[in-house]
Amino acid sequence: MLVKNSKSRIWFSFFIALCVVLVIDQAIKWCFVLNGYKHGDRIYATDVISLLLVYNKGVAFSMFAFLQEWLKYLQIALLAGIFFYLWKHGEILRAHCIALGMIFGAGISNVLDRFVHGGVVDYIFWHYKFEFAIFNFADVMINVGVAFILFNVFLRKDKSVL
Repeated sequence: MLVKNSKSRIWFSFFIALCVVLVIDQAIKWCFVLNGYKHGDRIYATDVISLLLVYNKGVAFSMFAFLQEWLKYLQIALLAGIFFYLWKHGEILRAHCIALGMIFGAGISNVLDRFVHGGVVDYIFWHYKFEFAIFNFADVMINVGVAFILFNVFLRKDKSVL
């Protein structure tokens, strides 16, 4: 086996989850971009969900768009700060390595979009019964990662580790 000790295995799992989410998310986004779709193009539509390409200049629901170019640097600082915290507090990473890797991969992918495309590439538009914000695979993976952490915390017998 490539990874021998427990600490290395945890970091390996973290980085594999990070890379898988990052690569899948970027591949999906580049499919839209390389096919020549422009901001506002509706690629596919049903009564429930549509594929509608937009470039989000803010975060969730376009919040903080007023920060413009500074937003990507604030997000990098936030990701770096959380990564440093996880580095120092290995017990948190040990308990949630896959979920945290998913969250980091998604976060890095969205920040990368800001540098490459000028905004986060969003394309999934839920509009059944109500119109929801347009989002992407990375956003879904952040929510799935958070759900895994919450599920793990509430079902864990040892409550000493978040």
